[in-house]
Amino acid sequence: MTDALRYYAHTDSGHGHLLEASSYEDAALSFAEAHAPMAEDDAVRVVVQAADGGPEHCFVIHLHSGAVEACG
Repeated sequence: MTDALRYYAHTDSGHGHLLEASSYEDAALSFAEAHAPMAEDDAVRVVVQAADGGPEHCFVIHLHSGAVEACG
């Protein structure tokens, strides 16, 4: 990844990881694919923040389809 930035992504349970990604959405998806626990309804809520601070961004990741949407 040439344009990767560092992000901290976590679930509501506090399970989180520091990772590199090209965007907040990409960081949420990468985290869900590699680290998020399986959800009963196939969806997991992931909160992402730039590693150097700033606002948090919340996403719902649908694990089977890979669809990403902003938390509602």
